[in-house]
Amino acid sequence: MQDLQLYIENDRLDLFKDETVSLTQTIQNVKQIDKIFTSFSKTFSVPASKNNNKIFKHYYNFNIVDGYDARKKKVGRIELNTLPFQSGLIKLEGVTLKNNLAHTYRITFFGNTVELTDILGEDGLDSLAFSNAKYDLTYNSSGVLAKMQQATGAGAYIITPLITHTDRLYFRQGEDIADSDNLWPGGSAVKGVDFKQLKYALRLYEIIEEIELKYTIANGYASDIVFSEDFFNTTNLSFYNLYMWLHRKSGNVQPPEQVVSFETAVNAWTGSPTQIIIGYSTITIPASLVTGSNKILVNQITATPDSASASIKYSLVVTLNGSTVFTSLQVTGTQTFNPPLLVANGVYTVSIVHETSLVFTSIAWNIEGEIGATSWSDTATRNSLTAAETFDFQVPNQIPDISIMSFLTGLFKMFNLVAYVNNDRVIVVRPLEATSGVSHSYYTSADVSGLDAPINYNISEYTDTTQSEVNIALPYKEIIYAYEGTGTYLAKQHNQLFGSAWGALKYIGGTDPLGTGGLNFNTSTEVYKVIVPFEHMKFERLINVGSAANTPTTIQWGYSVNENTEPYIGKPLIFYGIRQSGGFNLSFQDSPSARTITNSYWIPSNSLYQASSSGKENINFNNELNEYEFNSDQFTETLFSVYHSEYIIDVFNQSRRLTEVTSFLPLRITYNLKLNDTFTINSNTYRINSINTDLQSGKSKMELLNKV
Repeated sequence: MQDLQLYIENDRLDLFKDETVSLTQTIQNVKQIDKIFTSFSKTFSVPASKNNNKIFKHYYNFNIVDGYDARKKKVGRIELNTLPFQSGLIKLEGVTLKNNLAHTYRITFFGNTVELTDILGEDGLDSLAFSNAKYDLTYNSSGVLAKMQQATGAGAYIITPLITHTDRLYFRQGEDIADSDNLWPGGSAVKGVDFKQLKYALRLYEIIEEIELKYTIANGYASDIVFSEDFFNTTNLSFYNLYMWLHRKSGNVQPPEQVVSFETAVNAWTGSPTQIIIGYSTITIPASLVTGSNKILVNQITATPDSASASIKYSLVVTLNGSTVFTSLQVTGTQTFNPPLLVANGVYTVSIVHETSLVFTSIAWNIEGEIGATSWSDTATRNSLTAAETFDFQVPNQIPDISIMSFLTGLFKMFNLVAYVNNDRVIVVRPLEATSGVSHSYYTSADVSGLDAPINYNISEYTDTTQSEVNIALPYKEIIYAYEGTGTYLAKQHNQLFGSAWGALKYIGGTDPLGTGGLNFNTSTEVYKVIVPFEHMKFERLINVGSAANTPTTIQWGYSVNENTEPYIGKPLIFYGIRQSGGFNLSFQDSPSARTITNSYWIPSNSLYQASSSGKENINFNNELNEYEFNSDQFTETLFSVYHSEYIIDVFNQSRRLTEVTSFLPLRITYNLKLNDTFTINSNTYRINSINTDLQSGKSKMELLNKV
């Protein structure tokens, strides 16, 4: 028997002598193919001993002031024979009483990767700061054009792709009609793509960096979020060249927002204040104002436009840590707004949303409350605020509405990534299988620091071969890979013409062995779906319809409207950005009276390269006919073929089995075992599907997949 020690922070918990503590671990389970951030959790009981009562501060007694806070997980660790085994978090679930006396504390031990969901919660991408000066953008014709012509390289973190939100672009040589959407650069009429039809796009790599920047110990979190550079790096072009279109609402860019930077209010209260940051300054509120007998009674914002702006419409938005907590109706003139009473500490930002330039004489935020029986009040005021029509394009206000966790989950599903926390508390992110673009995969190599290389253990002598089970490996008839969003015009058209969603794939493992029409006679009837929470747009390469031969241009564009050609919001759009230079010129409308002719512009693409001779990688699951290289089926390196097929085809192989065995692993293996290790049993080699280990006895019940 092994001696197990359980610690919560630095306090060792007493354990029941007969308590069995087991641990189930799995990283990629054939029964849950798209399961990610997988680790382990275990709920078990510990006695209400004198020592444990002290640690949990007699939690069963709710009359104790400042008792144990069970709403929060605490750092914990498991040791075997006094040597570190697993670290993670411990949550107190409750207390069992017998004869009105505390008997048992129920606790759950969570592995490290489960912690990620606790840190991120429901935070959206709009909660990320993007405060670096490089994200300072102005939304006007010159700003949009500059990013449309942006050179490749490090400066291309934000681009303007040729994707319109309403108008349909075309290229007709010889047609010289003013204000048309004809991209032909000839003639004298002001025509072409209007800059107001375009929106910026942000490199996904920048989002990953902003996530790491926000969730750090320095910002008040329990631990840093740091991703390894195995997959998220600047040389892995399959990821690095992906962009997200900054498209938060259908149609025009999210209306201009003027962030109100209040003057710092003076407060006579002392002690430990809670700060509410507004714009670039603070209102200081006494600590605990919103708890106990203390309360906020008044929370009002009064906006006063000047006389010339009295009839101009605007609305007011209040956010907490980047998440909207109040949005007013569109109003005019002087208004007093009553956002929700402040109930949480954090960064409160006031924004004015407008479509036409207007001036405010003042905007004042008044907060009144009580501390016990004593009244308290404070007012912050901003005078002479001009909300200009040409406005700062703020990435958090324009980025699509999706949670950070959903965004990461989407990437993991696309590229079949796995994640786990290493001993340095770095979240190691790698594809499950080796790919041409990433040298470090989970099953085949160490991470970039040379750690965690898979090891093969021969456990024949430790395995009970008198009893085992050999089962079918995958209990599904088929697997569907698809994007959640395929509602844009051309993607809808593809579905209607071909009877399948754009870029989606149905994989059926095996056909009728008798060959009757290739029908599937799998014994299972269940269909498993891997759905990615992004928009997948079908793009179009424009033809010069004014030339005699209908010549293809070098211009590819995206059309963000629905099947009724109405502006469409959809899911967050992910695409590859490709910079065209030296191809067909196009006409860009700078203003109602001017235009620019350019042959440098960014086109959207589902393929990493324009020509299949340069590279065949793309973000379709199915091998679709390429939009740019007309009717080409040579872009064969799809998401499925590169990142999923080896594992899935292997699992569907008729020689694949799921073997269940019992082993008594020695401590040297238990300590060092990683889920990308393999086992050899009587000359057969297996991968680990899941393993449940009794930590005291060393008895492990394992589900193993034979390598075929």
